[in-house]
Amino acid sequence: MKSAIRLTTSDRLFHVIVNTCLLLILALFVIPIWSTITLSFRPNTFIGSALDGMLLPPWEWSTAAYKALLGHRTFIISIFNSFRIFLEGVASALFLTVPLAYLLSIKTLPGRKFLYGLVLVPYLFNVGLIPNYLLVSKLGLMDHLAAVYLPGAISVYNTLIMKSFFEGIPEELKESARIDGASELAVLWKIILPLSKPILLTIGLYYGVHFWNDFFNAMLYINDSALQPLPILLRNILLSSGMNEYVEVNAFGEAPIAAIKAASVLLAAIPMLVAYPFIQKYFVKGTMLGSVKG
Repeated sequence: MKSAIRLTTSDRLFHVIVNTCLLLILALFVIPIWSTITLSFRPNTFIGSALDGMLLPPWEWSTAAYKALLGHRTFIISIFNSFRIFLEGVASALFLTVPLAYLLSIKTLPGRKFLYGLVLVPYLFNVGLIPNYLLVSKLGLMDHLAAVYLPGAISVYNTLIMKSFFEGIPEELKESARIDGASELAVLWKIILPLSKPILLTIGLYYGVHFWNDFFNAMLYINDSALQPLPILLRNILLSSGMNEYVEVNAFGEAPIAAIKAASVLLAAIPMLVAYPFIQKYFVKGTMLGSVKG
């Protein structure tokens, strides 16, 4: 029978310090989130400090802020625009990133080093904002949702990550398909992509989070209020001293402004929080499909 390991005093002290630090780090994440949640449900009749609001029992919560936001036409349109940007942006980004990453992963490709340089130079030496603005303007994309996601449709960082994944796929699989007469497009479609679900979902998530939260391109290229995405409306709500500065205050009824701000932040975060667990499930599935027996 094995004897139990006895901890020394220094070991116990180390464990106490580590556990205390972990609890403090957890508190740094949990307290702001809980504060935002309770603030979004705070009734207009609430009187007390911020700490009292965090300890407000659920049966005294009010959903007025959520009803006000979800019942406001501008908020619904902004959500719809953000979903369009998200879906179209991710599809466009993957459609452009996958072929580029695959070309860079082919070591025998003629002109590979030159193409690699074309990809890296803009990444290392940023051309700035003005050329991008002039290009979007000349292409007639002003006041189009495509102007929000097309300038960032190809991320060099994401391309290099995907390229490294493609290079890790055994070369024998590609060569056997080429020997059977498959073109490079067929190799990509029938061999590479089925084995690349983990990286496709990962890069798609990176692009999706970026497009969902991006307000700078929307602020720069979108002037039509009917096309403004959720980040722009959220920014206006958070920066406004009074709701009537950007939206009709009467449409929000008796909901307090602070509760509306907190509720808007939570509603904007919900889609990404809901999508991640489902994508994570496919990470495991894609990894199993991408495994190769030696």
